[in-house]
Amino acid sequence: MINTMEKIKIKQIRSSIKNLKKQKLTLIALGLRGIGKEVIHENTPNIKGMVEKVNHLVEITKI
Repeated sequence: MINTMEKIKIKQIRSSIKNLKKQKLTLIALGLRGIGKEVIHENTPNIKGMVEKVNHLVEITKI
């Protein structure tokens, strides 16, 4: 079966300093460890939920 799940590129655009610990851990779970870092994930409900929690720190682009 071919995976046709849409992918999204997530880029960290703001620092996690002065944010809640849960938000810092969410960034790490997404694979983001600094400003300017980018990761690509499938657009699953889990990833959508994580991105919603840190949407003020990241920029999302559909691929």
